[in-house]
Amino acid sequence: MKITELISKSSHTAFSFEVLPPLKGAGINKLQDDIRSLLEFDPKYINITAHRSEVVMKDLGNGLMERSTLRRRPGSVAVAAALQKEFGVTIVPHILCSGFTREETEYVLIDLQYLGITNLLLLRGDKAREDAFFKPVKDGYSHTIELQKQVNDYNKGFFVDGSPMKEIGPTFSYGVACYPEKHEEAPNIATDAYWFKKKVEMGAEYGVTQMFFDNQKYFDFVKNMREQGITVPIIPGIKPLAKLSQLNVIPRLFHCDMPEELTKEAFKCKTDDQIKALGIEWCEYQCRELIKAGVSSIHFYMTGNVESLREVAKRVF
Repeated sequence: MKITELISKSSHTAFSFEVLPPLKGAGINKLQDDIRSLLEFDPKYINITAHRSEVVMKDLGNGLMERSTLRRRPGSVAVAAALQKEFGVTIVPHILCSGFTREETEYVLIDLQYLGITNLLLLRGDKAREDAFFKPVKDGYSHTIELQKQVNDYNKGFFVDGSPMKEIGPTFSYGVACYPEKHEEAPNIATDAYWFKKKVEMGAEYGVTQMFFDNQKYFDFVKNMREQGITVPIIPGIKPLAKLSQLNVIPRLFHCDMPEELTKEAFKCKTDDQIKALGIEWCEYQCRELIKAGVSSIHFYMTGNVESLREVAKRVF
């Protein structure tokens, strides 16, 4: 079932969340335990992130360094399949432009199709750490709409080289990212909105927002999109604060503002436990206001903070 169908059939505001694949060598048990602790809240789907390889320098021990690549969180496709089989919940793997060639993407699509995983979230992804700005790998993509075209062509029965398939399997449906406070590289919100509209015109069935802490930014963004004729679901993505360091890290990494009311209370916190309690309260407030406004679904960025998410879900869902 498509994500839009899962949301529309829900009798209440749909609950979903995003998880990271385990670090290389860490095993999957901890991730499964975290998901298991949230099943009582009836998640309609679970997103699983994908990660590009990183450039690392290996010490050869003779005064020389060797440049190589490392994928710290491999196995997104296998993890997605394992989770869907274990829990029977729809899994939505992320498919990235960043760090992947067109052919590598094609092989991922083939594998997912064989596994019966047909809901995707298509993203450009972040730039490499060593780059000053986003650079596609050789034979890769610069923008999500290029990735969308490949998926659209695959759905029609054509490989990336233009050759036809002998048999067309189950087709993919997908969502894309959107940015209530604009993407960091967009010159203004109007340009950012233009690209979101383009992604919808290319076939995106819904958008999931970058995390935000000020609901009014989300409401204003949705209003703007509706006025431009965009009718697809725009799912709010939120995250409870859990550490003091996040007051500086999150705005820098995700380019989102913290509301003055939240920061005033946050600056009173002296420990991670105090900021974690505040994060739960603020996230609960966001959820209740969003639900009151009639949102059909709320998506949570968990990233290891399952305790806070569980507490918010207990209070709201």
